[in-house]
Amino acid sequence: MEPQVTDRPEKSRYEVLAGEDPAETAGFAEYHLSEGEIAFIHTEIDSRFAGQGLAGLMARRALDDARARGLSVLPYCPFIRGWIGKHPEYTDLVPEARRARFGL
Repeated sequence: MEPQVTDRPEKSRYEVLAGEDPAETAGFAEYHLSEGEIAFIHTEIDSRFAGQGLAGLMARRALDDARARGLSVLPYCPFIRGWIGKHPEYTDLVPEARRARFGL
């Protein structure tokens, strides 16, 4: 099964599902949503799924969703912050006045 990323607003996190049918929750990216902003707090991938690129896939899909929703991104999570640093086409999601605080 192809990995899937889904927003679970009732849990305040994006989840990546992977593995055989039925798919399992392989990881998640927790967030706090407030007016016009999404703050990413923590990202975690189950060790059984490590090294498969699932965290990066989840980061891309979550950030694409934030862009589509017109949300500013606050990358408190070190993984999301580092991922944005490696993919500068997403830097514009972080408010310019706050980029220095995140090293972007």
